[in-house]
Amino acid sequence: MNPMKEHRTNNEDAKETNGKPGTRRDRPKAKPRMQRGQTIMRDKTIKRIIYGGDYNPNQWPREIWKEDMRIFKDAHINSATVNVFSWAKIQPSEECYRFEELDDIIEMLSRENYDIVLATSTGALPAWMAKRYPEVERTDWDGKHKKYGERHNACPNSPIFQKYSARLAGKLAERYGSNPHVKCWHISNEYGGICYCERCEKAFRVWLREKYGTLENLNKAWNTEFWGHTFYDWDEIVVPNALGEGLWNGGTAFAGISIDYNRFNSDGMLKNYMAERDAIRRFDKDALITTNLMGTYKGLDYFKWAKEMDVVSWDHYPSYNTPWSYSAMCHDLMRGLKDQPFMLMEQTPSQQNWQPYNSLKKPGQMRMQSYQTIAHGADSIQFFQLRRSVGGCEKFHGAVIGHAGTEDTRVFREVQELGGELEQLSDAVLGSRNEAEVGIVFDWDNYWGLEYTSGPTVDLKYVDQIHTYYEYFYKNNIPVDMVPYDADFSRYKMIVAPVLYMVKAGMKEALEAFVQNGGVLITTYMSGIVDQSDNVYLGGYPGPLRKLSGIWVEEIDALAPEQSNGVHFADGSSSSCNLVCERIHLEGAECLGTYETDFYAGEPAVTRNSFGKGTVYYIGTQLAQEGREHLLEMICRDAGVQSLVEVPTGLEVVCRQKDNKKLYFLLNFQKEPIAVPKQFWGYEDLLTGKSITGEAVLKQYGVSIVATDAS
Repeated sequence: MNPMKEHRTNNEDAKETNGKPGTRRDRPKAKPRMQRGQTIMRDKTIKRIIYGGDYNPNQWPREIWKEDMRIFKDAHINSATVNVFSWAKIQPSEECYRFEELDDIIEMLSRENYDIVLATSTGALPAWMAKRYPEVERTDWDGKHKKYGERHNACPNSPIFQKYSARLAGKLAERYGSNPHVKCWHISNEYGGICYCERCEKAFRVWLREKYGTLENLNKAWNTEFWGHTFYDWDEIVVPNALGEGLWNGGTAFAGISIDYNRFNSDGMLKNYMAERDAIRRFDKDALITTNLMGTYKGLDYFKWAKEMDVVSWDHYPSYNTPWSYSAMCHDLMRGLKDQPFMLMEQTPSQQNWQPYNSLKKPGQMRMQSYQTIAHGADSIQFFQLRRSVGGCEKFHGAVIGHAGTEDTRVFREVQELGGELEQLSDAVLGSRNEAEVGIVFDWDNYWGLEYTSGPTVDLKYVDQIHTYYEYFYKNNIPVDMVPYDADFSRYKMIVAPVLYMVKAGMKEALEAFVQNGGVLITTYMSGIVDQSDNVYLGGYPGPLRKLSGIWVEEIDALAPEQSNGVHFADGSSSSCNLVCERIHLEGAECLGTYETDFYAGEPAVTRNSFGKGTVYYIGTQLAQEGREHLLEMICRDAGVQSLVEVPTGLEVVCRQKDNKKLYFLLNFQKEPIAVPKQFWGYEDLLTGKSITGEAVLKQYGVSIVATDAS
């Protein structure tokens, strides 16, 4: 069945040609696979773990396509993401669309029973558009207007880009949306970047009018009395780049303006996504629609984006020295965006090409990385790329089929092995979910605000601080959900909110209600400092969290990299500390640890406050690992938060649940073999079909998957 070939457009401003751009020639009609008027059954349900990746047959002669189908079948590949960067080929001029080659690609994949992820191609402009409409290109931080090149090269507020990108998405959906093999639409690609052109400046003023209503409100929010920046006309507002409020070091003179511009840019790109999504929905009501996100990417508020996505997908590219705990945190964040399983849209089967040091993945590493991804909530494993490109800046990026063009490679054999295993696991994995008792707050406004602030130290980085606390739960196999600032906290026993610098409207009340009803809250230095416009809460830090935490902070000392202090705990143990030291006064809280040196020696560094039925822990300095682990172990014990394993182990253990079954993933990232915990003895390893015995060990990159009853 090839229903997409039945769709022909009648739009005169979008002629489809089979010859040179701008000409019309009749195309021989393909023999229909079905009778006209026959109902097309469009089952868009995904019934297996999607296994495949970015495929660019348009870059290769057609004789290669047939060979690809044979090789991919041997690898158990069941999906392909196509058309990611084909805008220029599909639309060679303003009024010319050519779908012949894509027709054949879609037909081939449909015939092979692939689950197709069909991209809209709008992640890179065609050259004719930049030539005819140069204003469609972006203007950078330094105020330079770009010429044609690279990708992510469109101004998000360009009417030309908005017109043609949505039109293309609609034409693709009209043509291919009835194909039951098109299971997912992939809009654009890795949205990112920012534009500072005059059109964005005008659009920013409109966005500000809608947000603030009056200049009086805006001036108050931005505290424009500082440096005499009061605005008396909307047209006086300029974009905060290097020509305006931007500082020499990439910072900003007015964080309120710059944070709002980040919000505006995120919203603008989201509108681009939504315009393409809505164009697709007119013709395809059933397929999933997504775009590939990038983990902790700073530029876009992914929690806001996720509300407009059917399913979250993301691209995972750890470097040679990325901690596996960081990868796990990113997976949990992607799952947390919609609180549901996600798609892994891209990973490399072996190595990247764009990092400073592009190491090969060791034997077994790709397989284990894939299972870690599934363990933390993925329902797909997809690669960039399926066949290695001949030229361009990604020609040395890893692929299932390398430049040798053969399946007789280590990488292919590992892809093949994993594909065979995933075929057997689909029923067990699909429909399962991750459950957690701990929620860690991740918030893009805090991300922007904390890193725009001038002081107390340049070494204070938001994601690093979040990971510092996540790492403890990871090492102890305690499941974690990454949650937004407005999550339903009542689902958790414990909420961890490190460096909660910006406390937005409603959060104070939500946290107080959570603790009042028996929850445990952990927060840290640089929390409760500013409101959503980056204006300081007066009356003493931590501002709106002062009553809740039972303390107030008088001063914040910054420690240079070569400096440190120490904390002596009430139980007699001690730990070094660095980065910042807050001078804390008790207002009902009890002191759990005091500073050892400097003029604030003996003053509180760590406190605990009872509030209603719950407890708040405030950590006023960056504790060394041993001190942080000592403290968190005590807090988890008091909160009743438990590990997935009965006895500590060096394995990573993750659990997904489905109906009355628990699916445990046991992963060894360590160099030495590790024994399988006793609680799993006697159960079947789903990967080997054998019962796990007391002698069972997992070597480095070893994996076991065990199903048990939920009770």
